Amino acid sequence: MCRIGAIKSKNKIHPSLALKLMRSQQEGHDDSGFAFIMQDLGGLFENYKDLPLLSMAATIEGTRIVEDILQQIGFSRVMQWSVDINNKENLKIDAMPNYIFEVLQYPKSYKHATKEEKEELLIDTSLRIRQALDNTSSGFIYSFWPDTLTLKEIGSPKDIGTYFNLWEGNKDLVSSIITAQCRQNTNYDIVRYAAHPFFLEGYCGLVNGENTFFEKNKNYQKKLYKGYFGFESDSQCLLYTLHYVHKILGWPIQYFKHVITPLDYEQIITRKDSDVLLRIKAGLSSLEINGPNTFLGVTPKKELICVCDSKKLRPVVIGRDDNTVVMTSEVSGINDILPNRNKEEDIYPKENELILIKDDLAVEVWKQ
Repeated sequence: MCRIGAIKSKNKIHPSLALKLMRSQQEGHDDSGFAFIMQDLGGLFENYKDLPLLSMAATIEGTRIVEDILQQIGFSRVMQWSVDINNKENLKIDAMPNYIFEVLQYPKSYKHATKEEKEELLIDTSLRIRQALDNTSSGFIYSFWPDTLTLKEIGSPKDIGTYFNLWEGNKDLVSSIITAQCRQNTNYDIVRYAAHPFFLEGYCGLVNGENTFFEKNKNYQKKLYKGYFGFESDSQCLLYTLHYVHKILGWPIQYFKHVITPLDYEQIITRKDSDVLLRIKAGLSSLEINGPNTFLGVTPKKELICVCDSKKLRPVVIGRDDNTVVMTSEVSGINDILPNRNKEEDIYPKENELILIKDDLAVEVWKQ
């Protein structure tokens, strides 16, 4: 099984906290990788929240290819964060030659563009970069979006933390939301794109478990939106469904649960909203999931969500204090980073619930 975690705080936090969250859960992963996404950035990125941040890993050739693409489109570099590498001997890590985290200014022609037009440009540019890197096997683009930084790596989480000097906190690389997973996607080929968390247009998702309706989901989602691509992991389908339900269709977030794990027909017909739920069950049946899994997500409104499969076959727990909320696979992880919380207030989500953590850390529980 994977081990996943999501941290949201009123204070800016460093990725070292995510590493510590995962450390006590190390028996639940296989030392094959570590990845994280930071959103609502502070530190060095505090003053660039409205500008897109490119996160990628590449060879020298891949770096040149991407620089050429960005220049052709009209992007210009505003700021670049240089990774402080600790390349000591015997580290278990499959490192790339270059890691690029740079803030870019939109092309001059987009000076008066709408938010929607800028978002479309970022998606199109991401797809173009991804295709160019894939064609030349020269790198990986993880995210290209404002206020978002992504790192995915193959190897031992402990050694990855050492390589990138992430074990010691600092005020330069911080954010209010960090999602992380220890373990690569060992059900399929070991590639960086398959590592959770996954990201699309401000939405983030990570899963502990598997989705046995992967092929059905994938074949349907490919027709829905150009941003639904890759599919290196069966878990990506849950992120794409969240994006589709909440952004494309514009439905309230609680309907995400009704789409991925719809109630039985006998349960639906007894409800006041049976007409709506029956339409969802019939019209979006190709987005239903199956198998043991827990999904943690982040919305563009800086909310955290948690949903489980219809039988609750994967563990998850939510702990909190006055300043921080943590969702993760095992309570031992929360004990490490929030030892003084009131443990009696810990939440163990049920199979028929969607847990929503608002931006102000208020907790809402939506029963299906």
